[in-house]
Amino acid sequence: MIERSGLKVILIELIALFILLLLPVFFPLALFTLLLISFTVFFFRDPPRVIREGVVSPADGKIDFVEGQRLEIFMSPFDCHINRAPVSGKIEKVVYKKGKFIPAFRREDSAEKNEIFIRNEKGTFKVTQIAGFFARRISCYVKEGDWVEKGEKIGMIKFGSRVCLDLPPHFRITRKIGEKVKAGDTVAVEVQ
Repeated sequence: MIERSGLKVILIELIALFILLLLPVFFPLALFTLLLISFTVFFFRDPPRVIREGVVSPADGKIDFVEGQRLEIFMSPFDCHINRAPVSGKIEKVVYKKGKFIPAFRREDSAEKNEIFIRNEKGTFKVTQIAGFFARRISCYVKEGDWVEKGEKIGMIKFGSRVCLDLPPHFRITRKIGEKVKAGDTVAVEVQ
């Protein structure tokens, strides 16, 4: 399945490919466009997910920071970039913060970001979508007052980027720096 925002991009690329194929002089450019379409389909893929127990990862990628109640995931251009709700709950607020477009592998507070606050009976969970230098585009599918189920799609960051998850104090992060995760994998459990 293809993520909905990618369909328009793929359609434009297919039209360009069709036009280039009609003009034999542009055949090498048509081959390049075909490769571009292949990458776009790969990038905007929307694979089905099994949603695990506990608090689940909001993104695919590699965990590159864990401290206290915060976990950060670096998403390379080869990871699926659809973001999912780590828990079920009400969208308390969505805050967009304009900032710089810096490389996603650098952890800086001045980056452009979108903060999604999800509240349920266990507390408030914050998912931060951070646009990287190449991403430059954050899509948020939810708004204040919406109810989301755990694992439901809440947004997408286009190309390389970072997603952060902040947990309430009575949760323990179960994953470590360097581990690869997929959206829907368990990353934290409630401490009884």
